[in-house]
Amino acid sequence: MDKAISLDQAKNVLESGIASAQQMLANTPQVDELLKQIEDKLRGIPNVGDTLADIPLMISMVKGYISKEYTEISPKVIATIISAFVYFIKGKDLISDDVPIVGHLDDIGVLALAVKLCEPELKAYAEFRRTKQENQC
Repeated sequence: MDKAISLDQAKNVLESGIASAQQMLANTPQVDELLKQIEDKLRGIPNVGDTLADIPLMISMVKGYISKEYTEISPKVIATIISAFVYFIKGKDLISDDVPIVGHLDDIGVLALAVKLCEPELKAYAEFRRTKQENQC
């Protein structure tokens, strides 16, 4: 089974989920549940390596945005992240998760693209957290 997600397919997945992700932003409990499901699903993927290392930071950034603790970010960036999270949890997979190892490639591809697209914002948020933590000490 030699199916890999292309960059265009990953972009289409993210773009198709933007509208529903923007609506989801208005429902904090729904976003919180999605984030919990993501953390649970990540635990089940073997050897994700550095590709998904920023996912916990993304989760924290979404939580910070929702709680209004961190609002120095475009709502479209948050919607892009949520769109990727929704695909990861609920998307009609391009490759079924039931296929060992290969079944998670589309999920990883969509999440990796979201990380790449949001990289400057993730760095800014990481700096915000670092500064906040230093100020609390």
